[in-house]
Amino acid sequence: MSLIGFEGVACLRGGRLLFEALDLAIAPGEAVHVTGANGTGKSSLLRLAAGLLAPAAGRIERPATIALADEALALDRERTLGEALGWWAQRDGGDLAAALDAFGLTDLAPVPVRLLSTGQARRARLARVAASGAKLWLLDEPLNGLDADGISRLAAALSKHISSGGGVIVASHVALGGAWRELALGQ
Repeated sequence: MSLIGFEGVACLRGGRLLFEALDLAIAPGEAVHVTGANGTGKSSLLRLAAGLLAPAAGRIERPATIALADEALALDRERTLGEALGWWAQRDGGDLAAALDAFGLTDLAPVPVRLLSTGQARRARLARVAASGAKLWLLDEPLNGLDADGISRLAAALSKHISSGGGVIVASHVALGGAWRELALGQ
C-alpha cells in the first residue's frame, strides 16, 4: 500500500517539458528528497502530488488528505496563530497543541498571524502541516528562513511523522539528515 503513486507522469509548465515517464510511490514510513537545479520541476512535482496541477501524461493516485507547505502561508492573517492553525487541525483531524509545541510556537498562539516575524511565519507554515493530521506531507524548501532551533524542531517533527507511518516528500537544495530516498530531477 502506498500513500501516493505516480505512474508515467509528465509535467509541462509554460509549454516546457520538465520531466516525463516519472514513476514514484511513497510507502508509509518513507521519506523522499527531491533534488535538482532550479527549473527542473521540484516544486511542480509537489504541486502535482497535492492535486494543484494536472499531469500532462500519466496518472497520480493520492490520499484524500495531503498537507503542503510551500511559499504560501495559508493562514488567515487577521486571526491569532492558534485560531488559524486550529482551523486546519479541526478540518483535517490533527492535533493543534502538539503542532504548536513541535515548532516552539505555543507562546505565540494568541498573537495575530500578521504580527509574526519571517522566521516565526516559516515555523507556522510547518506547524500547519503538522496540525493537519495528513499522512502525506509535501514540503518545498522547508529549511529556508529557519534558525538552528527551527531546523532541529523540523527534523524531530519529520522523524516522529515518519516513524508513525506518515510519508514525506521534500524538495530542497539542502541536504537533509536521516534516511531519505533521493529523486534527482533534470539528470
